[in-house]
Amino acid sequence: MQHPGPIYIVCVCDNHYAILLAALIKSIEINHKSNEIIEYFIVEDGISRENKNRITNSIHQNATVIHWLPMKSCLPEEAKIPIDKSSLPLNIYTRLFIPHFIPDTVNKVIFLDVDMIVLEDISKLWHTDLENNIVGAVQDQFIQLVSRWGGVSNYKELGIAEDNKYFNAGLMVIDIQKWKAADITDKVIQCIFKNSALAQFQDQYGLNAVLAKDWKELDALWNRFAYSEDKRPFLIHFTGRKPIYKTYEFSEDYKKIFFEYLNQTDWKNFKPISETKRYFKKVKNILDKFSQMLKR
Repeated sequence: MQHPGPIYIVCVCDNHYAILLAALIKSIEINHKSNEIIEYFIVEDGISRENKNRITNSIHQNATVIHWLPMKSCLPEEAKIPIDKSSLPLNIYTRLFIPHFIPDTVNKVIFLDVDMIVLEDISKLWHTDLENNIVGAVQDQFIQLVSRWGGVSNYKELGIAEDNKYFNAGLMVIDIQKWKAADITDKVIQCIFKNSALAQFQDQYGLNAVLAKDWKELDALWNRFAYSEDKRPFLIHFTGRKPIYKTYEFSEDYKKIFFEYLNQTDWKNFKPISETKRYFKKVKNILDKFSQMLKR
């Protein structure tokens, strides 16, 4: 039987979170029921050869293809990345450039943060009709509206209605051609630079400001935060403290689900790590940003 076209998924990951990426890929693999091959474009921010091998060894290679893309190769040389004072890594901005580094033959991708576990067949998300919108996404559980704290505080000046919903950018189904045609990458970058003092979550702020009228709301079960108590979401999003840390503080049921999938990878029997490693990860992110500021 001939396979239909691939499902294309993009993730961005550093070495520290390679373990999360392994669990995510395994969860997608196990719950995928259609005949489509799943093809990943992993933008890797310094993932070690050992961890790449461990991820590769954990997948069924007849159904899954992984392309490793060094982060530097995914950012145009002239690209100027906004630098904020948060401890979020610089690599979060790479998602803005997906339509510019993905092969020209790819017309649509699913972008996923690596701190996720997928419990539904990913082909159902893939075949969602975007109804002429540029992206499909889920309303953010915490912020919900552009007018809420953390949303788009200058929504009035930008011509956005107060009750306009605000989406979480950790999951996006992206129409590549429409994104390019509307020049979304440049618009979002410029919006962030112009309004950096107002943006709480900079890349997400820019995406919501620019795409306020051009995103399709997906079923809320496709992006449920780990503090939720949904019995069976389509996707669990471990925002905040991750289940790989001893100080994880959200749903224990979701933590068990995470380890059920992780234990089917080369990280079998992994034990949660100390808060110290999480702290050093945050410090490294801040130092990386400071280093970039000095280069400008």
